[in-house]
Amino acid sequence: MSYFKNIYESVSSIWVGMNITLKHLFTPAITLQYPEERWEMPERSRNQLFNNIDDCIGCDLCARACPVDCIYIETEKVGPDEDLGLTSKGTKKRLKLLRFDIDMALCCYCGLCTYPCPTECLIMTPNYESSVYDRTDLLYEYATPWVYEQKGEGGGEQAEETVNA
Repeated sequence: MSYFKNIYESVSSIWVGMNITLKHLFTPAITLQYPEERWEMPERSRNQLFNNIDDCIGCDLCARACPVDCIYIETEKVGPDEDLGLTSKGTKKRLKLLRFDIDMALCCYCGLCTYPCPTECLIMTPNYESSVYDRTDLLYEYATPWVYEQKGEGGGEQAEETVNA
């Protein structure tokens, strides 16, 4: 009697497994063909950081809010006769940005650095395709200190074109 019971249990077990397999065999696949098709990111997704350097006033609030210290800022006070202009919201720039770097290899994509920014120049973009072969390529440099050096040395026209571009 146990012989026939064992045969029945094994056949019914195989039947259950085959039913599951056949059920999934005829369901349409939802695989995304990645290079040609891309997922649409949700509205509030947190991906790659971007800094609009023309609006940045160098206040260092974003670097202080970063829990992993992946934002590096170096500033210098503006001289009394220098004018760096205004941001898009009308805030006067009082500091020269000598360095504004974001190391995306260290970033944990928390978005905490974007909230304290008074000029809203640091944002999380929907760009999620940032793979590189070398980790050093994940250090994004936004400030160009040579622009300020050219302004001081008489190359003002070329420097202004570079800043406005």
